[in-house]
Amino acid sequence: MTAAGRLLAVLDAFEPGRSILTLSEISRRAGLSLTTAHRLAGELVNWGALERDADGRYRIGLHLLELAALAPRGLELRELAQPFLEDLFHSTRAHVHLAVRDGSEVVYVETLRARGAVTVLSRLGQRWPLHVTGTGLVLLAYAAPEVQETVLAAPLKRFTAKTVTDAHLLRRTLADVRRTGIAVAEEQLTLEGVAIAAPIRGPGDEVVAALGLVVHVEECEPRALVPVITATARAISRALGAPSAKGHVGAVHGR
Repeated sequence: MTAAGRLLAVLDAFEPGRSILTLSEISRRAGLSLTTAHRLAGELVNWGALERDADGRYRIGLHLLELAALAPRGLELRELAQPFLEDLFHSTRAHVHLAVRDGSEVVYVETLRARGAVTVLSRLGQRWPLHVTGTGLVLLAYAAPEVQETVLAAPLKRFTAKTVTDAHLLRRTLADVRRTGIAVAEEQLTLEGVAIAAPIRGPGDEVVAALGLVVHVEECEPRALVPVITATARAISRALGAPSAKGHVGAVHGR
């Protein structure tokens, strides 16, 4: 492993649910000796990528957040979409997600959580396989054919009894998403939750992100949310300069 690879392995030891680690945990999860892990962790602390608390445990440092803010598919998209996301959140009282694709995974660049709504696992920065979320299905449906074939050829991980793990069924699902412009994922990631998502397009009319809502499966008919999520996705697309969204009037609070 290269020197850069070892540094990245230390950072990669952290993940949701393991945001604070001891040196021994970093060593084990990164596959490094305790001495090497100690030296690299010290370098990362000095640079600001890690922080060390009074108990000697490590957590991700603020300097990484500063760098992450420079990612154009993250903060810039999030800031532009924020007013529209807030309007959608207040009009639906549902969980709202804004997501982009990174390889074979969906990454959430913004989440607005509704109090008292169905439990969701997704949080800011969270990653999930594309086939198990509404936003992921949208991003996969509009991805390049080679990306789709890579996902379809790989084992599809099951999270619930309703997770689609059959490649032929997933292929038909993706075709439906492209035909309707909407993805619905019912209890595929968590029980009782149903996700509905729509594509967000960029200046070249390419799909650059996905907008999603998550509601309780028994509290709302997902199809009833199609007009409002479609209008919001179109409004964000128009703000991004998507030609196909120009001339349309947004539907959320006069947008």
